Amino acid sequence: MQNLSRRTFAKAALSVLAMPTIIPARALGRDGAIAPSNRLTIATIGLGDRGNQHLGTFFGMPEAEILAVCDIHEPSVKKQLDRIAKANPKSSCKGYRDFREVFARKDIDAVTITAPENWHALMSILAMRAGKDVYCEKALSLTVAEGRAMCNTVKQTGRILQAGTQQRSDTRFRQACELACNGYLGALKEVYVSAPSGKRLLKFPTAEIPADVDYDLFLGPAPYKPYRQNIYKYNWYFLTDYCAGWIQSWGVHHLDIALWGAPVLGQSTLDISGTVGFLPEGDADVTFEWDITATEPGGVVLRYYSDGKHPYGHGVRFIGDKGWVHVTRADIKASDPKLLGIVMRPADIHLPISKNHMANFFASVKERSQPIAPAEACHAATTLSLIADIAGRSEQKLVWDWKQERFINNELANRSLTRPMRKGWTI
Repeated sequence: MQNLSRRTFAKAALSVLAMPTIIPARALGRDGAIAPSNRLTIATIGLGDRGNQHLGTFFGMPEAEILAVCDIHEPSVKKQLDRIAKANPKSSCKGYRDFREVFARKDIDAVTITAPENWHALMSILAMRAGKDVYCEKALSLTVAEGRAMCNTVKQTGRILQAGTQQRSDTRFRQACELACNGYLGALKEVYVSAPSGKRLLKFPTAEIPADVDYDLFLGPAPYKPYRQNIYKYNWYFLTDYCAGWIQSWGVHHLDIALWGAPVLGQSTLDISGTVGFLPEGDADVTFEWDITATEPGGVVLRYYSDGKHPYGHGVRFIGDKGWVHVTRADIKASDPKLLGIVMRPADIHLPISKNHMANFFASVKERSQPIAPAEACHAATTLSLIADIAGRSEQKLVWDWKQERFINNELANRSLTRPMRKGWTI
């Protein structure tokens, strides 16, 4: 079974390994500047913390030309326009409230999307249909059905979609995954994953809609409900109309690594069950604690915990019958330190290399090549987070079929794989 899994992994990885991931030298313009023909024109949709970070990254990339910024909060747009003008007085960047006006521009090559999860699928699909390449923050989508629609649109349009699961561009995570999938830990037995559960925000009081916020555009496909204080800034993370909580929005990072190093967990079926917990009071309705077990037919077990419940602490641990490796954003350690000195052999599975996630996206756009975090990979990790949440809420053992992307013989659970969009919005 182990050899079969490795052969299957290698076959699936061939197309990725064949793709270039390094930006080649570019033609230079006057005084060594990047020539206009070699620049990538960019727009950022959503100007909260992540959008702010995206723009900061672009300032350090000479080939990036920021042409548009967009947010439903007018002061955020003005703040970023001022920031861009200060960094580049010759900038022609324009500000927008409605993202559709950005997508209508023919001079924009790519967009980065940092809006809440309920917007990811709709914005990404409309952007790709408008001929834009997309960098979409994680989690990929709010539902399994939306994620599949995004992946289908990538295939239909030929556009590039890079997901914001940036741990794939971290050497430590790639090293841990290569040790696991090449058998250096022995036959893989278990994968432990633990992620933060989110801040304990109790009350989201209703309030008057601020005059400088387009609340209808904030909601978009989400159902209409009265405005709640600071909902557009941060509190949306903990309401299921906009996000499944950090079991999805943070956990997708480590689940992506689990699938990268143990792809057998995403190939056939999973028996999945466990428990979840909620805040005892307040308005948040997302999961705040979880203890989920998923087992694939060959016997490899995934244990997915919220931080504080994990016996090994935060991060991802691959455990084989000859050793283990544990990785976080700050560290990598192993049962035997010698494992960390292993150099992959030519015949081993070599995962694609990226040292900068946004630069990898730029390279993929210019070369029309597979990015380090393609839509299908993030869709699988997002799906795993969502079915974990569904299984815990159902309080029963479920069987997930990866090929059909449905639970076997449980239509009640399958109802949670999609949800209607508010009138006027559709994909």
